[in-house]
Amino acid sequence: MTKIQTDNLIIRNHVESDWENLYEYLSLPETYEFEPGSPVTREEARKLTVDRSNGNDFLAVVHKNSNHMIGHLYFHLCEPEKFMTWELGYIFNPDYHNQGYCTEASSALIDFAFRELHAHKIVAFCNPANISSWKVLEKIGMEREGFFRQKGFFKTDSQGNPIWHDCYAYGIVNVSGQNR
Repeated sequence: MTKIQTDNLIIRNHVESDWENLYEYLSLPETYEFEPGSPVTREEARKLTVDRSNGNDFLAVVHKNSNHMIGHLYFHLCEPEKFMTWELGYIFNPDYHNQGYCTEASSALIDFAFRELHAHKIVAFCNPANISSWKVLEKIGMEREGFFRQKGFFKTDSQGNPIWHDCYAYGIVNVSGQNR
């Protein structure tokens, strides 16, 4: 993946030294309110960073002024590949919420995907209760395309029963010659 720069951010592949910044927010219970998983240990953060540095599905978002990784983007080519559809996701350190960084990074990645990767469509999914997330998707020009009742679950109750959640589906299509 090519490095993407915006006014405030650098979006790049992970490097092994990102682990401490990743640990800062993936170790917090609130990170998993709308995400699968549970808080990670320092060792798990190191392993995740090594794994991510060997692939292109997770991209580090680094603040230019501090050189601090403030979050990450998930960007995955969906099957079948010939449809040229990519799925976008993101998690940011709560210390950097409500400052426009997620919007800035996601918008830049979509522009890059349409221009450089010749993506046809970008999709994203989020829990309707995650208002901040779907507001970002709408700010970057994605349209709500669907609503799925009880699409999945990340957590279970004390008896092991799934706690189902609903899901919004968003998308944006690369219309040839369209400038964002």
